[in-house]
Amino acid sequence: MAAEEHADEHAEYVDHRFKGLPPDAEGLTVGALAAERRSLFTGGFTTPVLALSAESVEHNLALLETYAERHGLAFAPHGKTSMAPQLFARQLDRGAWGITAAVPHQARVYRAFGIPRIFLANELVDAAALRWLAGELDRDPGFRFVCYVDSVRGVELMDEALRAAGAARPVDVVVELGAGEGARTGVRTEAECAAVADAVAAVPTLRLTGVAGYEGEVPGADGATVSAWLRRLVALAAGFDAAGRFAGTDEIVISAGGSAWFDAVADVFAEIPALSRPVCKLLRSGAYISHDDGHYRRLTPFNRVAEEGALQPAFRLWAQVVSRPSAAQAFVNAGKRDAAYDLDLPEAQVVRDGRTGEIRPATGITVTGLSDQHGWLATSAEAELEVGDWVGMGLSHPCTSFDKWQLIPLVEADGTVTDFVRTYF
Repeated sequence: MAAEEHADEHAEYVDHRFKGLPPDAEGLTVGALAAERRSLFTGGFTTPVLALSAESVEHNLALLETYAERHGLAFAPHGKTSMAPQLFARQLDRGAWGITAAVPHQARVYRAFGIPRIFLANELVDAAALRWLAGELDRDPGFRFVCYVDSVRGVELMDEALRAAGAARPVDVVVELGAGEGARTGVRTEAECAAVADAVAAVPTLRLTGVAGYEGEVPGADGATVSAWLRRLVALAAGFDAAGRFAGTDEIVISAGGSAWFDAVADVFAEIPALSRPVCKLLRSGAYISHDDGHYRRLTPFNRVAEEGALQPAFRLWAQVVSRPSAAQAFVNAGKRDAAYDLDLPEAQVVRDGRTGEIRPATGITVTGLSDQHGWLATSAEAELEVGDWVGMGLSHPCTSFDKWQLIPLVEADGTVTDFVRTYF
């Protein structure tokens, strides 16, 4: 099914909706434009334009596939990172169990593209969304859906909405263990977790299938505190199992894992004892697919376990120098509407000479700020830069990079555009 929807994406027409694409491609389908294999630099693309490295995306997909296999983990990468069904299909082809979502809209996008398993890492209490979910579960017996519960009131609201919708299949839920006082969502104590589990057991519309949480919210997170919280999560599952709370399910789901601590998740989940049912050890890291040149470059677990490989940053934002008012300053035509800036500013990496097409390191060039549509560059005496040059910049934080672009060129190392990635934010 995913391949059919990908073909439909390729049938979409290129027009003014998609920034950065060649004006002379208007009226072509996305597939036809991809088939032309134009150069990002000489094929009519306008600046600013965001590019994804074809080689780096493929490398990252393969690396997490082998990592999950090596550590006996199922993998449901968080789709909110890219919201790109084309990339979801490639993740599923690489062995992913399913795709993680955060909100109902994302789950609806996933289902429109045939995603067979969705893990919603949130409590779902919206009656309209639950009505849609009940219909989707009834329509497709092969669809698997799991979401958090983290309160007795939440269980009540889910039950009321699912009853009103006439749900025929119970919704699988996992109790979310909070990462600690002052952290984000989740039940704070084991006693409260038991109360939520009791509430689930008391209604026919829900089925308890496991426990989950997000270790990235552990206050003062480091290797010791994260591992301690993960062991609490495993102990919660074991205690629930010993009490017979998973009697209605065929497998027990234990899930954690953002993009900063999946090594700790792998280590602690390797310690999970034998339970009464098979255990699905579900990792949810999402930012790996593009990685970045800032936040995740610093935080990736592969910095700690270098022998297991290394992710490659796949984003490069190309902008053109439109003003060079002094020897110490220049401006490019990309700003907050084009580049992530919530964690770090873009990083100037290379310059493509506007006269010769030569690409050289961005020596002496620093991005110091962003306006809505301009990037502020500080330039030292060693910087070679003039109006018309293109500046290639690395970005920090994949989630707020993807969401600014609806159609992203997938580019080989020599600049050839081989495909386009459609996003649905």
